[in-house]
Amino acid sequence: MNLKIKSDNISRRALIKNGGLAVAGAGLIGVAGMEGAQSQSTQPNNKLKGARALALIGDRYHNSDYIRVSLQRLFKELDIPLDLTIQYERISASLLKQYQVFLTFRDGMIWPAGYLGPDAYTAYEANLETPKSFPDPVPVTWITAEQSAAVKDFVNQGGGLYALHNSCDISNSEGGKGFREVMGGAYNGHPPLRPFRVQPTANKHPITDGIPPFIVTDEQHYATYDKDPKYMILEGENTDGLKYRDLGTKSNSGWAYDYGKGRVVFTGIGHTIHAMWHPQYLEIQRRSVRWLLRDL
Repeated sequence: MNLKIKSDNISRRALIKNGGLAVAGAGLIGVAGMEGAQSQSTQPNNKLKGARALALIGDRYHNSDYIRVSLQRLFKELDIPLDLTIQYERISASLLKQYQVFLTFRDGMIWPAGYLGPDAYTAYEANLETPKSFPDPVPVTWITAEQSAAVKDFVNQGGGLYALHNSCDISNSEGGKGFREVMGGAYNGHPPLRPFRVQPTANKHPITDGIPPFIVTDEQHYATYDKDPKYMILEGENTDGLKYRDLGTKSNSGWAYDYGKGRVVFTGIGHTIHAMWHPQYLEIQRRSVRWLLRDL
């Protein structure tokens, strides 16, 4: 992988060498030359040529490294250059206009005062011998109304938004109202990692056409869906009859629709790289990107 420097005015500290986490833009670095074999489902098409994707990834509960590894495989197979960033504050209209696809794979929270660790919401933190040695973690939301407007304009003008897994949590903030309008829903919780079935809905769509039901061990995200039911393309169900709160055994696991001149896709799987690389789900991801770029 070659690193293409977008600006000469950049410090050594700005480079994140482990995995090439970077983003195109002033004073930043883009990941260039994503070369590799295409998947069997992806045939060469002029609509993919010249396309470029930006992915905003990583948060407290979702390590950016596994997301980077999983997404680089996906975009390498599609032969589409991918830039990745953890710098949420840089999302803007001027940055997005450099891309045809904007992918979000992080939640809506930041923790300015710090936290104990990514495993701290399990029993680990509760069983500390000296619990008051650490301050209570206090989250705040990061997305601004201006950033939401930038995403909305990006899609309205023909861009593709691909929201994965916990990205629907971005919608749950005051600044995320505009993002929710485009993305189409909001995070409503999940049970622990456990097996559940994912299957296409009765709504026919190129992304799910011919995809058989499959079992994945993952977080079964329950998302509130705001748009027309005809755009729902995937549903999850715990076939052991295990419910989550009062939301039952079934969940909204994916939707896709046109928005303005652009398109939007949400798929809810993704807490582990094993789930990201489940063969059927990987095919759904390939088709999602292609559909966003009107190649499917």
